[in-house]
Amino acid sequence: MFHGSMVALVTPMDEDGSVSEASLARLIEFHLEQGTDAIVAVGTTGESATLDFDEHCRVIGQVVRMVAGRIPVIAGTGANSTSEAIELTRCAMQAGADACLLVTPYYNKPTQEGLYRHHRAVAEAVPIPQILYNVPGRTAVDMHNDTVVRLAEISNIVGLKDATGDLDRARDLVARCGERIDLFSGDDATGMEFMLLGGRGVISVTANVVPGEMRRLCDAALRGDRTAAEEINQRIDPLHQALFLEANPIPVKWALHEMGLIPAGIRLPLTPLSESCRTPLRQALQAAGVTLNT
Repeated sequence: MFHGSMVALVTPMDEDGSVSEASLARLIEFHLEQGTDAIVAVGTTGESATLDFDEHCRVIGQVVRMVAGRIPVIAGTGANSTSEAIELTRCAMQAGADACLLVTPYYNKPTQEGLYRHHRAVAEAVPIPQILYNVPGRTAVDMHNDTVVRLAEISNIVGLKDATGDLDRARDLVARCGERIDLFSGDDATGMEFMLLGGRGVISVTANVVPGEMRRLCDAALRGDRTAAEEINQRIDPLHQALFLEANPIPVKWALHEMGLIPAGIRLPLTPLSESCRTPLRQALQAAGVTLNT
């Protein structure tokens, strides 16, 4: 259903932290021009943790309207409260999103049975296609492959974004449930290998700044052309690293501001990129062929 280079879109903000609708529209057109395959709106890269419920729903609706059916829109609707995740997912469906991306409940540290029941409850309550999202480095909970296999039996659970960076786990997932759900990498550094193993694409932070390159990388990997994929990946690998010099989305928002695409706003408790990280990130951007305003 979904494939290729899917950008984990930032939520552009003015200096006062308010969402910049004009910059959001500019970003979307940038991605459409560059060939991005799908947009993930208000995922964790989109600062979902600091947008309130109404803002969250409003930005999803804005993205859906701005994209106007030209590519799929996947709405981030995960929460560590099952009832809130259901409400956000219902809101996204009503707004016209094509699917929802649900991060595992963070901080609560549910058991594997709790994870299963949480995602099953959301899927049963809202019939929109849903993609699971496992990122234990951020949530302090790890959805085991056995739990993913159980959830893959639910008809409207259609995919998994795996951000563990563990290719052995990816290989096991492809073998056990790759025929039933689509598997996506959520880790840019290992995304190429994930696709060559049988994954269907990458939900990418790097695609925010080099969407054309990420689209070409995904196209090559998905057709099994390792040589072409490696050539592109080698060129942008410094970006995969530099965009995580500080907590995501601090570096990528700074980069987009330097590119003249968004204002400098970011919400506390996140802060602008530290001075010590700016030179290495700027160098990685320039090495990847990105034109900067400064």
